[in-house]
Amino acid sequence: MEVSSNKQNRFLIVRPDRIGDVVLSTPIPRELKRKYPDCFVVLLLRDYTKDIYINNPNVDKIIIDEGKASFPYKLRLLKQIRYYKFTHAFMLLPTERINWLLFFSGIRYRIGVGHKFYQFITNTKSVYRRKYIPLRHEADYCFDTVRKIGIESDLLDTEIFLTDEEKQIVKSRREKYCDGKKFLIGIHTTSGNSVPNWKPNTYFELISRLKTLDNIKVVITDLQVPEEIKSISEVIYPEQKTLRDLVHIIASLDLLIASSTGPTHIAAALKIPTITMFCPLPACSPQLWSPLGNKAINILPDKNYCGRMCSGNPKQCYFEEEGGISVENILGAVKKEINHI
Repeated sequence: MEVSSNKQNRFLIVRPDRIGDVVLSTPIPRELKRKYPDCFVVLLLRDYTKDIYINNPNVDKIIIDEGKASFPYKLRLLKQIRYYKFTHAFMLLPTERINWLLFFSGIRYRIGVGHKFYQFITNTKSVYRRKYIPLRHEADYCFDTVRKIGIESDLLDTEIFLTDEEKQIVKSRREKYCDGKKFLIGIHTTSGNSVPNWKPNTYFELISRLKTLDNIKVVITDLQVPEEIKSISEVIYPEQKTLRDLVHIIASLDLLIASSTGPTHIAAALKIPTITMFCPLPACSPQLWSPLGNKAINILPDKNYCGRMCSGNPKQCYFEEEGGISVENILGAVKKEINHI
């Protein structure tokens, strides 16, 4: 696909998706800038996830898509996209709405994941789903969109950038939370019912046992904490108003424990070690969704657990039957990790 060596290449990356998906897109602008230092890179994101890209030196502009269906809104968004005269667009989450917006915006080279009829009739180039290999990582698969224009790289570590002022905020948070303890361990208990996860009472047991260990302080990182684990004594419940607040909280930690959700990817992008509970089903596996860029300790149930105990619906899996993921499994991983910190 044609890339200009004379005129400025102007790239639009489209990822109006969830936190983890957006974090996994961060290698793309970095590698575009590495290949074309003078290029212009813009992200099209949801308002909630823009905080992932704040202060990113590889991004020149962020456009917010509120996802509204009204014609006046879509016309305003179309005009905003046309204003920047993009030469290329990469649709990491293609939808028919986005596809037509980019088509009418006049972007000549458009590349999308998948191969829908609306992509065919608008001459959108595709990273073909039939060539999908489950054992490849999602970030690697999305990176195929820029491989179409000759970006040859396997550097997929994710990244979030903090300003010097933010680093001081993180330092102050850590000092406040630790309160004389040596290790600060975060636990994110919710998953939006998107992946297999423990029930709140299992997290309660883990928290209760962790806080009795020497030199450990526990921080709950959820925005909305389940009733079962609210107000546990000697546990920190930081206030959050924005996603950037969560970034600061996670950056203050020594370790984050969670199911396979967005906060684990934030931790990876900040180089904070993670202990993540995964399901071995191909659509949920660590081969596809493991955090990238940090020390990622991925815990799975026994090999045959899904076949014996699971309904096959990952949203109804709690790892609680024999051979699942126990509190002892996670405690053992924590003790092993803090001995190396």
